[in-house]
Amino acid sequence: MDIDQTHIINRLKRAEGQLRGIQKMIDEGKECEAVVTQLSAVISSIDSIKGIVVAENLKYCLTNPDNDTEMQNQKIEKAINLIIKK
Repeated sequence: MDIDQTHIINRLKRAEGQLRGIQKMIDEGKECEAVVTQLSAVISSIDSIKGIVVAENLKYCLTNPDNDTEMQNQKIEKAINLIIKK
């Protein structure tokens, strides 16, 4: 799989920073609404990262097909299931 790892790591570090900020907000007794707003932002960020990783995986599968058609279909199905998994 050929993913721009630096881009993904930077996004993960940003989400990590957001989580530390939320911990600080809770320690400081910030309003529930503000905390939940920030939690929603982190969830959205992580979902975006997940989408990028799965999309890159799919792109790799489609541009580098497996000789075994059944195996190729299983890989694609697995990637699709990662996207729609809730």
